[in-house]
Amino acid sequence: MTTTENPKTEKDFVTRLADAGEEALQRISDLPGGQKALGAFNDLRNRVDELAKKVRGIDALELRVAQLEKDLATLKKAKAPTRTEPKKPAA
Repeated sequence: MTTTENPKTEKDFVTRLADAGEEALQRISDLPGGQKALGAFNDLRNRVDELAKKVRGIDALELRVAQLEKDLATLKKAKAPTRTEPKKPAA
């Protein structure tokens, strides 16, 4: 397959592939238990979409935690008491 194919030919191929996919889904739904299987696949797709949204948010949370850790370290250094030697009584 070359990269300089006619766009119309490519569109025809994509259209045929989409039609074949629709036909395959129709055949699956006609099988005994096919509706249940399609429902399960659809539920799985929805759950994967939800999971993907949550995972995308993890990067932002990691950045926030890293910044908070850095701020906390800065605060600990600022509040660290300086050790002073106890004064010895004059002899």
